[in-house]
Amino acid sequence: MNYYFPADPPYFLFAVSLIAGLACGRSFEVTLRNLVNAWSVSKSSRTLLELKSFSIKVPYLGMTISIAIFMATGLEVFGLPTLFGYVVALPITLGIALLVWRQLGQMLVELDRGGSAALDLDSYEG
Repeated sequence: MNYYFPADPPYFLFAVSLIAGLACGRSFEVTLRNLVNAWSVSKSSRTLLELKSFSIKVPYLGMTISIAIFMATGLEVFGLPTLFGYVVALPITLGIALLVWRQLGQMLVELDRGGSAALDLDSYEG
């Protein structure tokens, strides 16, 4: 019986993609926090429109790519072929990233319309 064992699982790429994802996530968090703080001071819709700028898209894209690589290499560590790992990881990661981006945009629009009270879930107690 012949078994498939990768000669050298991509442990280094696994670790680097994890670190890159964490770094991009932190950058995204700080950028988003600054954007919301600037909006809370000025209450300008223009501030929230900066969601379409590169300053927030680049960290989000970096986080998405890093997570996809992390998932794919994680599957490779468990002995799955490289192509299969990326075929599984890319659609899952990109799909979730698009849904999260869309939800974030909708939440920021809701925040712009009704202020922070629009996002207060405790006010809906029944």
